[in-house]
Amino acid sequence: MTTSPHRQRGATLIVSLIMLLLITMLAISSFTLGKSNLQIVGNMQQRNQAFAAAQAAVATVISSTQFTLTPTNAVPAPCNGMANTTCAGVNGNTTNDIIVTVTPSCDSIQPILVTQLNFNNPNDQGCLVGASQDFGVAGASNNNSMCSNSVWEIQASATDQMSSANYVVDQGVALRVPSTATCP
Repeated sequence: MTTSPHRQRGATLIVSLIMLLLITMLAISSFTLGKSNLQIVGNMQQRNQAFAAAQAAVATVISSTQFTLTPTNAVPAPCNGMANTTCAGVNGNTTNDIIVTVTPSCDSIQPILVTQLNFNNPNDQGCLVGASQDFGVAGASNNNSMCSNSVWEIQASATDQMSSANYVVDQGVALRVPSTATCP
C-alpha cells in the first residue's frame, strides 16, 4: 500500500493556495476594519472640535451683557463681518475651519420683589434705590424693586467647513437686568 509520489504533489499545491487565499481575506478584512476605525476616530475628533468651538462662542456671548441689549449683535467681534458668528481655526493654519452661529433669545423677565432682596448684599442694594409706581393711587407704589430677573437661551450651532459636521449647544443664562427691560 504505497502511494505514488506523483499524486501527493498536487494536493500540496491546492492546500497552499487555499491557505494563501485565507490569509489574503484576513488581511483585506483587517485593513477594512482599520480604515473604519480611523474614520470613526476622525469623526469624533471633528465633533469634539465643533463642540469646543460652540462652547467657546457661548462663553464669549455670556461674558458680556451685550446680548441683552442687542440680541441680533451679541458677539463683540463677529467673524467675517457676519453678525452673531465666531470662527475657530483647528488645523494650525490661518483658515477658519469652524463657523459658529449664536442665537440668543429671551425666555422671560420677572420683576424682583423688594421683600426678596437682602438689604446687606451690595448686589441687591442697587435694586433698592426706589420703587416704581405703574398703577393705582398717586404716591402709592407696588412691591417691585428696580431690578428684574431675566432668563435667556443661548444657542450656538458650530459647522465644520470641511466635513459639514454640525454640533448644536444650548445653554440657559439667568441675568439681573433693570426693571424697565423687556424681552426683545
